[in-house]
Amino acid sequence: MRNDVVHGPGRVVVVGAGMVAHRFAEQLCARDGDWTLTVVGDEPHRPYDRVHLSDVFTGRTAEDLVLAPEVWDDPRVTLVTGDRAVRLDRSAQTVTTASGRVLAYDHLVLATGSWAWVPRAEGTDLPGVLRYRTLEDVEALRAWVTERARTLGRPLRGTVVGGGVLGLEAAAALSTLGVAPTVVEFADRLMAVQLDAGGGEALRVLVTGLGVDVRTSTAATRVVGAADGAVGALELSDGEVLDTDVVVYSTGVRPRDRLARESGLPVAERGGVVVGPTCRTADPAVWAIGEVASHDGECVGLVAPGNAMADVVVNRLFGGCRLYERSPDGTKLKGVGVDAAAFGDVLGLTPGALEVTFADPVARTYRKLVVSDDARVLLGGVLVGDIELYAQLRPLLGRPLGADPSAYLAPTGGAGPVRSDLPDDVVLCSCANVSVGAVRAAVTEHGCRSVGDVKASTRAGTVCGSCVPLLTTVVNSTLETSGFTVSTAMCEHFATSRAELYALVRAEGLRTFTEVVARHGRGRGCAVCRPVVASILSSLGIGHVLQPDQASLQDTNDHLLANLQKDGTYSVVPRMPGGEVTPEKLLVLAQVAQEFGLFTRVTGAQRIGMFGARQDQLPAIWRRLVDAGFESGQAYGKSLRAVKTCVGQAWCRFGVQDSSSMAVRLELRYRGLRAPHKFKVGVSGCARECAEARGKDVGVIATEKGWNVYVGGNGGFTPRHAELLAEDLDDDRLVQVVDRFLALYIRSADRLQRTAPWVAAFPGGVAELRRVVVEDSRGLGAELDAEVERHVAGYVDEWRATLEDPGKLRAFIPYVNAPDRSDPDLSYVPERGQARPARPGERGHPDLLSARAAGATTLQEDAP
Repeated sequence: MRNDVVHGPGRVVVVGAGMVAHRFAEQLCARDGDWTLTVVGDEPHRPYDRVHLSDVFTGRTAEDLVLAPEVWDDPRVTLVTGDRAVRLDRSAQTVTTASGRVLAYDHLVLATGSWAWVPRAEGTDLPGVLRYRTLEDVEALRAWVTERARTLGRPLRGTVVGGGVLGLEAAAALSTLGVAPTVVEFADRLMAVQLDAGGGEALRVLVTGLGVDVRTSTAATRVVGAADGAVGALELSDGEVLDTDVVVYSTGVRPRDRLARESGLPVAERGGVVVGPTCRTADPAVWAIGEVASHDGECVGLVAPGNAMADVVVNRLFGGCRLYERSPDGTKLKGVGVDAAAFGDVLGLTPGALEVTFADPVARTYRKLVVSDDARVLLGGVLVGDIELYAQLRPLLGRPLGADPSAYLAPTGGAGPVRSDLPDDVVLCSCANVSVGAVRAAVTEHGCRSVGDVKASTRAGTVCGSCVPLLTTVVNSTLETSGFTVSTAMCEHFATSRAELYALVRAEGLRTFTEVVARHGRGRGCAVCRPVVASILSSLGIGHVLQPDQASLQDTNDHLLANLQKDGTYSVVPRMPGGEVTPEKLLVLAQVAQEFGLFTRVTGAQRIGMFGARQDQLPAIWRRLVDAGFESGQAYGKSLRAVKTCVGQAWCRFGVQDSSSMAVRLELRYRGLRAPHKFKVGVSGCARECAEARGKDVGVIATEKGWNVYVGGNGGFTPRHAELLAEDLDDDRLVQVVDRFLALYIRSADRLQRTAPWVAAFPGGVAELRRVVVEDSRGLGAELDAEVERHVAGYVDEWRATLEDPGKLRAFIPYVNAPDRSDPDLSYVPERGQARPARPGERGHPDLLSARAAGATTLQEDAP
């Protein structure tokens, strides 16, 4: 072996051409000295982004996934693809490939990764039994589904064995291919390695809502062949047999350590080449990095530790002293259509650890933080349904939170702490091992002036992307501190803010996401920009939210025009303007609730909500309601929820104006108006404020001379009283002022910004807002009036339009292959004359009606 670490490591050979090998090559190419590099991999592709493998099913090509290819243009680097290393001769320091190529080395780096493990079971060799790990795997899945559907002449049924991150991505891929997916998981919850019980249950509800059948606490025991020899069914450990046309195994991985084993290198008991903190094996000339390396008896199947190992080896090859130390893991679910993320000690196993949990069944979110016994240091977290905090919190692992943990768990719309003052040594991007200090230096020392510049310079945010929100915060705060203008780009696909994009779409009359992204964006969009574009198109009245070119952009609840509940069923909340309802309509509500057994209650918004409706029941329920004159209350949308009011002058002896009539007028005017976030209105008939109007986005309070209007109120975790905008308005002037306020808010608010922070941040404060809206200081009044008038004229009830369209109704069939089948996990118990979901440990009834009947029988037996 050459002893020339001062000048360079000489001939370096890397076996394996995955993401970690690419990282190693990038780091090596940044060094001068005497070296050459040969990277040899058995896949036919250049190293690609395996983290986003599922993006292939949403339009990205294999070429799109290729990692920064310029590294292979370095004349010192040779990339060999499609040629497997078959023999390692450590005494001769050579590697031989399947094609007969012999590669001599001074330093060998094993980066062979791992292979997808399939348990031994009968039938796993049948055609149609596949894996999900490589580009070849996903292309094989696509090809099999296409050919099998053509052969059978019907939609396919698919099963994924394994409910981890990759298993859920595989289920989403099946769904994208038109296959009705079922996930079979041996553990008692999905993502059992990453989530606690509460998070797993919340994820199950969300995934089931996407039409994925989930079976936990059961195993796949045998694959059964069809008549033609292909896969036809899957037998489970509980005896059930699932009819299925394709089976995808996602049951874990094993390190690809055969080359090391056969060369005599020590291999750990559970597999993997044994390395120490330098990542060097027992042979001084051989190193191992990534999933094939066993450090402290453990192989880690994540990109971030592999990249850290690559950095360590490059450093060591040039005489450095860096050591590998595993950082706390973080995992984020991608490409499935629901959000889940976890990091650190999710189970609270640290001695003295405290858990702070917030579960919102209405918003379908679950958040948990694990902190030290004095609630100061962050130890871990679980986020399901809303993972916006993930990027902010994960870098704080092991560090002081700087605020009460509960403040971070505030519901959406609250004012959780935002940290931009992180210490320089905090690792902001664990995938690329980039610190906060490195990001700041990219701005202050290396001339970066945007998030894109910093990503290109540091590689931060270029792998899984979960750190991009925090990266944006740090970059923007550093730019501001340095006196530079901060970009208002919405995301990497749109260089504009939401307000700017709204203006462009409105001015140019764009009508689809494809048109918008082609004209003003790039790529295929993301979870940030796609719902924003959907909201803008809806605000401008461009089509039904479920029409084919918009349905895929919507948030989850909008897909079924209903709010998902904790047990996977849905709520039904028809509009009752001003809280009024006739006896005839009330009778229909009672009949529907009785017929379907729905749990019924009066909501805080003066409406009647019915709970427990199955996905397949929603059209039948709404047919009855629409025929009786009801329409959607849009309790699911980012739009007007309701107008709360008192009885006012008509009945109350203190009322000074007809608040009920005004509330009905406002609710019928703004119903269905899509906005950056939900908004609520209150109308009180006198200063006693029985409608609590000042806690609403728009509050109207009667005076002896007319109406006062307040704006920017907010309830929830951080309540805020609305501020006075105008006084003593007559009826028509009041409506005009509210029109202009809402139209201006929709035009200019940021993504997911409630009116409270929008009013608080309005340049010039509420005084300037008053000049614009009430005094028309900018001459926008006529435009704003016209926008609301256009909405009023074009309003169509979303549920009525859905019932009239067979294509839209197909979205309500939960199981494509078994349209009459319902969720077997539903369970209910009687309570106070109705039925509610059974709690853990309670023995329930399979449906609401039988639970109610059992409750009625009990009441009769208990009667004196």
